Amino acid sequence: MKKTSKIPVPKFTSEDEEREFWSTADSTRYLDWNRAKRSLFPDLKPSVRSISLRLPELLIANVKVLANKRDVPYQTLLKSFLAERVEEEMRSIREHGAPGKKKTVRVPATGRR
Repeated sequence: MKKTSKIPVPKFTSEDEEREFWSTADSTRYLDWNRAKRSLFPDLKPSVRSISLRLPELLIANVKVLANKRDVPYQTLLKSFLAERVEEEMRSIREHGAPGKKKTVRVPATGRR
């Protein structure tokens, strides 16, 4: 088998510089992915960001009822519902190449005048 020489990975002065580099670089020119080993990071916690989101009161009340029945905090249940739906949409994109237009998600009316 022919051994290909790889280009040395440059030294970076910051994470931003490294991020910029890898956003455009072809990693196969620098790394032999056939020799890569899978790593697990069991203590790694995902980054989270707090956001403000306006939701209809009825929707919040319904989520609280569902969360109570499952004995979980309602915000945890909301994150779970959102994560499941996003994963479903991402899977659809991977399988079909475009967002599915199978069904429309409707948020209950807020009773605005």
